[in-house]
Amino acid sequence: MPLPYHRLVVKIGSNVLTQANGLPDDARLAHLVAQLVGLKAQGLEIIVVSSGAVAAGRSLITLPPKADAVRSRQLLAAVGQVKLLSRYAALLAEHDLLGAQVLVTKEDFRDRQHYLNMRACFQELLQQNVVPIVNENDVVSVTELMFTDNDELAGLVASMLDADALIILSNVDGIFDGDPSRPGAQVIRHIAPADTGFAEFVTATRSQFGRGGMLTKCSIAHKVAGLGISVHIANGKTPDILPNLLAEKAISTWFQPSKRASGTKKWLAHAQLTRATVQVNAGARAALLAPGQATSLLPVGVVGIEGEFAKGDLVRLTDDTGHALGLGLAEYGSDKALERLGQQGQRPLVHYDYLFLTEDVR
Repeated sequence: MPLPYHRLVVKIGSNVLTQANGLPDDARLAHLVAQLVGLKAQGLEIIVVSSGAVAAGRSLITLPPKADAVRSRQLLAAVGQVKLLSRYAALLAEHDLLGAQVLVTKEDFRDRQHYLNMRACFQELLQQNVVPIVNENDVVSVTELMFTDNDELAGLVASMLDADALIILSNVDGIFDGDPSRPGAQVIRHIAPADTGFAEFVTATRSQFGRGGMLTKCSIAHKVAGLGISVHIANGKTPDILPNLLAEKAISTWFQPSKRASGTKKWLAHAQLTRATVQVNAGARAALLAPGQATSLLPVGVVGIEGEFAKGDLVRLTDDTGHALGLGLAEYGSDKALERLGQQGQRPLVHYDYLFLTEDVR
């Protein structure tokens, strides 16, 4: 029996699509697209998060050795994204399929309305049988707005679209219980929601061509699985890895999902760009963290506000010692919040439906 998935997000890493010399691996891309087409023929919805734009750019233009790193990345991505998407489009066209380019930055996931608009666009593309091909918009991204790598982006997309599974294709078979280069190291085949010890086995080294590494993959995978989405880490260079993975015939690491979270909670769980911090007193902290009940944050429990925010912005919540409590969506701006600071009988600053508490304070 194949795995019971309908909507898949497939992240294809830089090391999968890049040769040892740093140039694009066209044969690998063609084989992966053929696998994706095969999955679509079985009725699956596919969203691709693809690295490889910088490598594609490197095949088209040569930069001076001392060129600025950020500007070089922007230039290579701008040139290479055209080539990468053209290649995807041509390969999909051979099977009478259309691909769509979706370029995003981390900022795109901060604003709730923008987030919903983006989700609606994805849903329309899927309904029209188009394959969305997602990448970070490196042309406009600067350090503070960059994703850790495309693993983080893939996790956000999977959460936003309520995918059944996220498949992260790397250049290794999964997460090993020791150094993969040493004899006897084995792939950890199953990681349960409560398992956290796997991190001690993972080295913090980054991949050759990507910005992240296996430690990042583990962190993102665990977070996404905690929101109710299966995550598989597998080797994208293995022939027919996707159909074999879904048929449970491939070596990989599976992060077992826990119960599903609401769409809003999924967004808040990944949101990291906040405009301001709202500090609450001990009474509000106790009320927010009380087990078995949903509590909104009222102005009477707010003791301080740092920074400015508007209605609909994300705010960071801390207690009076500065310890992080979670994230929330502001019901009104910081000007009104300051006017109502400590007052009783006022509208909630953060409604419980738009409140996400971090796991370490629960």
